[in-house]
Amino acid sequence: MLKLKIIWLNLFLIISFTSNAQQLGELNGKVSTTSNVPIEGATITIIGTSQITQTDKNGLFSIKNIAFSNYTICVSAVGFQAKDKTFRINQKTIELLPIQLASQHTTMDEVEIVARSEAKEIQKQPFNVTAIDAKKLYNTTMDIGQALNRVSGVRLRESGGVGSNMNFSLNGFSGNQVKLFVDGIPMDNFGSSFQLNNIPINFAERVEVYKGVVPVWLGGDALGGAVNIVKKNQPGKYLDASYSYGSFNTHKTSVNAGYIADNGFTMMLSAFQNYSDNSYLVNVRSYDFDTGKFYPAERTKRFHDAYRNETFVYNMGVSNKKHADQLLVGITLGQNKKEIQTGNNMEDVYGGRESLGNIVQPTFKYIKRNLLIAGLDVTINARYNFGKERSLDTVPRRFTWTGESTLKNPKDPNAPGGENDLTDYRYKNNNGNLSANISYALNDNNSIIINHLLTTFDRKGKDHYYPDLEVNKLPRKTTKNITGIGYRTSMSNHWDTNIFLKNYNQNGKYFNELEKEVYENVEIAINKIGYGLATSYFLNPDIQLKASYEKAYRLPDNTELFGDAINISGNPTLRPESSDNINLGLSYAIKLQKNHQLVIDANYIYRNAKDFIRQHVGPLSSNNKRELKSANLRSVKNNSVDINLKYYFKNQFSVGGNMTYQNLINTTKVEPSQIIQSSIYKDRMPNMPYLYGNADAAYYFHHVGKQNNTLTVGYNLQYIHEFFLDWPSLATPSQRYRIPTQVSHDVNIIYSLASGKYNIAIECNNLTDATRFDNFEMQKPSRSFNLKLRYFIRTK
Repeated sequence: MLKLKIIWLNLFLIISFTSNAQQLGELNGKVSTTSNVPIEGATITIIGTSQITQTDKNGLFSIKNIAFSNYTICVSAVGFQAKDKTFRINQKTIELLPIQLASQHTTMDEVEIVARSEAKEIQKQPFNVTAIDAKKLYNTTMDIGQALNRVSGVRLRESGGVGSNMNFSLNGFSGNQVKLFVDGIPMDNFGSSFQLNNIPINFAERVEVYKGVVPVWLGGDALGGAVNIVKKNQPGKYLDASYSYGSFNTHKTSVNAGYIADNGFTMMLSAFQNYSDNSYLVNVRSYDFDTGKFYPAERTKRFHDAYRNETFVYNMGVSNKKHADQLLVGITLGQNKKEIQTGNNMEDVYGGRESLGNIVQPTFKYIKRNLLIAGLDVTINARYNFGKERSLDTVPRRFTWTGESTLKNPKDPNAPGGENDLTDYRYKNNNGNLSANISYALNDNNSIIINHLLTTFDRKGKDHYYPDLEVNKLPRKTTKNITGIGYRTSMSNHWDTNIFLKNYNQNGKYFNELEKEVYENVEIAINKIGYGLATSYFLNPDIQLKASYEKAYRLPDNTELFGDAINISGNPTLRPESSDNINLGLSYAIKLQKNHQLVIDANYIYRNAKDFIRQHVGPLSSNNKRELKSANLRSVKNNSVDINLKYYFKNQFSVGGNMTYQNLINTTKVEPSQIIQSSIYKDRMPNMPYLYGNADAAYYFHHVGKQNNTLTVGYNLQYIHEFFLDWPSLATPSQRYRIPTQVSHDVNIIYSLASGKYNIAIECNNLTDATRFDNFEMQKPSRSFNLKLRYFIRTK
């Protein structure tokens, strides 16, 4: 009898347990600002579990298959104060009351624009800015440069594949005319190991693109715009790790981790690695050593173009303390090695040249809001790069695209030399920067901000083969001080205006070559004043108008002044650039019934630049080298238009596209040293696309295989209209060389499991294997396939 009771008791417990185990509920809710504006992309995490989701465009979220019990969720969004909320699942559906998040930054401090990942927040600022939500691209193998290439007005122009030299263009202004930042800190001193086209997209929370007028808090001397990479800085504990393998023996690894303890102790780590043989196919002419003639173009594989880099970024300190909202010290370490396949033209082929570099950069960051008095906020960032760079050219041979080679000096087989010059040049740029922001909120609608940026540069180096070479002992030193002061007023919920004033100062010591191996030291001191205004007005909640003007200056960059010791020659006689910039913009969001939304953005940009700095490739020199060099062009005008369209259906389908037209014209009629009209007067700027665009589409299949699993199929098209490689007036119509029109297609399939904890992505880039060209006719990679695996977990 006792045994029977025990059996019945066990059976009852099993049935009860099974019944409870099968009781699952669903949690629904909405997240908004304190003014009831829905927050898109807010993260909702059930603490102690792996269940995590994000809000849609209407701020709504849903988490299914939650076992009956008591829970706490953490609700967070970039730019807002995180909030915890407890609840109990005791029925099939639980509806939470709306969760409102308070803005984390209400004054015009360093992160005023940082809280702009949501479309609604981006539209509120008067600057012409586009924000890329990097989180939506974490499952792709893109680097940050490739993601930027899909933004209207942007062209990232590369000389090859992974890790190649790049030139960033924004609405016709390129190179150093567009300033690059990481968390508001200029990338001037990051070295060759940390560049746009080797930083994985998983490194960033989002990427902001400012077209034309740049906010005072960013600082710097941008002429045509800026890009600010906002790093991952999520609250709580998280791990995001990924690995990808692709064509041309390409390997990419990325790890991001964060930890914030209850007592405020904070650690953040970002590490990434890239390797590729870059052995893709190109259509090139090979050279005959005996006859000196070129063979017809053939399909050939690149054979000396391997690239690798490893980078480690670590920060440690405290957060949310009485004396500091954030106090972090850190170190950035990195190294890279790049084989050099070509010079500045596809016919300059190499088989032994290399460049190497590393970065050793200690960092300091301090943020304190309401310092001493309410409304007074201070942010200080400092970093110094002790890294080294090296240019190596020691193989005394000449190569063709077939991989064949011959002695450069057949008469003396033992003669030392290089493919260009015998070189083992090792140098340190000894560069650093210090950025300080002070802002004060006069009241809810008015605030002022002061920013100061100090950058230093002092190149020291020598050649291993020519240690006593006089030119390497001459000074290459600059110091920049750029100070800005801005005033912001918000006259109503509809109108927002910023006015600002900037002082640009540069002092330098370098040299000028009077004749061969005869030099004179030169000292310069430049001081310029710039100013501007940006205003925004909402006609209604869905229609916004923007207008801005800036008198901008840009001081010559160190690479432009002193070269890069590889393919770029310096020009210490460069003058500062200036430009009158005008921006007009319109944004319109249309809601079509309940499930349809259409977003339209259109912008007009006008530039009137003086002493415009542009790069050009010179003729063949005596050592068979075409050097890239910067020079001033007295007057250039640009009229640019870009438009973006995006359509959404629920959270299932999206399709959109953008198109950019930029008409960059040389308006230099007569150079000061000439008396006759320039032969290229009113020519369109060569080697620069003037009409290009992108189109994309994505379809989301939800709950594929299991609840909270999503399958995404995506497509992207890139179009670049034909353009001239050189000034059109310098040749007859039949002789003018055009870069042909290019169309490329990319497709991808992404499968996310367990609400994004596990992710698998398959990509095909350049699906039709089109021949694509970039800066100075350099050919880009042929068709490639990639596989990426990613794991993500986050707890409070």
